Amino acid sequence: MRAYNPLMATPQETVESDLRAALKAGDKEKLATLRLLLADLKNERIWRGSEVDADAFAGLVRKAIKQRGEAAEQFRAGGRLELAEKEEREAAILEAYLPRQAGEAEIRAAIAAFAAAEGLSGPKGIGPVMRAMLARFGATADGATINRLAREVLGG
Repeated sequence: MRAYNPLMATPQETVESDLRAALKAGDKEKLATLRLLLADLKNERIWRGSEVDADAFAGLVRKAIKQRGEAAEQFRAGGRLELAEKEEREAAILEAYLPRQAGEAEIRAAIAAFAAAEGLSGPKGIGPVMRAMLARFGATADGATINRLAREVLGG
């Protein structure tokens, strides 16, 4: 399995290639996980009416990881540890498709520089900072992390 590289192939081609490799290797868990990801990817393509770009693909993968994390939490709360571990393994398989994530220090520095340049502070500055940072970092940072760091930097 490899991370999606927008210069190499479309997200769908990458997932299909990895799915074939998992089928040949007999890795049932990986195969099932990639089939679900491929279905989500095809549904997104149909909904958009065009190919899914790298940012949208990263969003799909993040959503799938989040769903598995929540399911694992519920299984743990219900005492179903084997199912929780399965969900966590599936999330680990999906994480390989995310691009390299920007570090918190890098995001924090970008937020501080933007806020200083724009004269932003407090809770009112969070909206403009979020828009600018989501545009800047795209798929390499998730909105929750940016929001948390923006609140820390801006004091909001």
